Amino acid sequence: MKNKVILVSSNQLGKGDQVLGENVLETFFTVLKQREELPAAVFCMNSGVLTLTEDSFVSVHLKELEDKGVNIFACKTCADHYGVSEKLTVGKISGMADFVELSSKYEVLTIS
Repeated sequence: MKNKVILVSSNQLGKGDQVLGENVLETFFTVLKQREELPAAVFCMNSGVLTLTEDSFVSVHLKELEDKGVNIFACKTCADHYGVSEKLTVGKISGMADFVELSSKYEVLTIS
């Protein structure tokens, strides 16, 4: 995982039932944070930025990843669109140029 960037483009994993998708996404990050090898970064865009607020249980796991040295980013345009720029409990606001730079250096694993 150390050579990967995780792109979170939704606040749920998979299509279908929203509650199930949110739970599956939380499980993904619960398992990921327990691994010895962690990703280089997590970049959240579109409704994925909602996972960085206290309204999402995923934020707790992302905070633990951040505390372990994983860079957590939120797309500024997306955070502004959803009105959560001031509500982030983890990560930092970033731009698409940063994601393009990350994707040129690391393999991208997309969560949608």
